[in-house]
Amino acid sequence: MKALIIVDIQNDFIPGGSLAVTDGDKIISRINELQKKFDLVVATQDWHPANHKSFASQHDGMNPFDVIDLNGLQQTLWPDHCIQSTKGAEFHKDLNTNKIEAIFRKGTNPEIDSYSGFFDNGRKKATGLHGYLQERKVTSVFVCGLAADFCVYYTALDALSLGYETTILDESTKAIDPINFVDLKDNFRTKGGKISSYIL
Repeated sequence: MKALIIVDIQNDFIPGGSLAVTDGDKIISRINELQKKFDLVVATQDWHPANHKSFASQHDGMNPFDVIDLNGLQQTLWPDHCIQSTKGAEFHKDLNTNKIEAIFRKGTNPEIDSYSGFFDNGRKKATGLHGYLQERKVTSVFVCGLAADFCVYYTALDALSLGYETTILDESTKAIDPINFVDLKDNFRTKGGKISSYIL
């Protein structure tokens, strides 16, 4: 069975949001069309407490996109975003959520960030997504959403490491840094992942 994983189509990642991805809104209609091709659709949702340590605002003298050591892991500092129960954390109104069977929230622990839909960045805590896919007998996953070079990439990388045949749908994602995403795609292919524009 194949599953579509929709990553973080939330207001704060859409133009006008606090951590907007350029043209992030342009992929929503495509993702809505993609959903029709899958029997199983799940989604991830960034769901940060207001005091999350990945926020630059929590560190005196630091600015968004500075890089620090956070509990032994390299951490990019972000503008405050996707704070629990705020408008910015909500799915964008144009995303069709009718087919989404389950939502997996991540980034809830203020001490560690969570780019992947499967684990936090230290792989200390699982979100439950892997178990859910196993119960549904999923063998291949297709990953889309925002942002390509962070949460989409790390979700896909973890899926690959867990044994799923994994495809990043690169016309259904947008990157914060498109140039860096080119290198990440090359790395993903070398690990056995697939990059595709279309679902046949």
